Amino acid sequence: MKITIERLVRTDPATAWTLYNSPDHIVRWNAASEDWHSPRSEVDLREGGRFTTRMEAKDGSMGFDFEGTYTRVQPGTLVEYRMDDGREAAVQFEPAAGGVLVRIVFDAESEHPAEMQREGWQAILDNFGGYAEAVGRRS
Repeated sequence: MKITIERLVRTDPATAWTLYNSPDHIVRWNAASEDWHSPRSEVDLREGGRFTTRMEAKDGSMGFDFEGTYTRVQPGTLVEYRMDDGREAAVQFEPAAGGVLVRIVFDAESEHPAEMQREGWQAILDNFGGYAEAVGRRS
């Protein structure tokens, strides 16, 4: 089952691309709620390159590594990857009136309800959008 989420990010395409794919920025926005964070991230943004982002509860009670391999990279417009569990995802950056439409299509996993997964991924994308818009205003 594929799940699609999206968010209009009110910044320019180059800024959105950089902030979404840079480990220095990923650690600032990649969380689904205030009680989670991503203390570290590594990105080798090229086809065949690997990524890993550590996601954990701020109280240290749980955490996991979100890892995979990039399968397709079109700078400025598209990133596709395969997570280590075999699921795939695509992140598109489309110029739109007022900013950039970021659309993510990903394979659902089988442990959690689809709506829970949609909500979690959407919360992370919304955090990204807010972060990118704030950084864009400071530039």
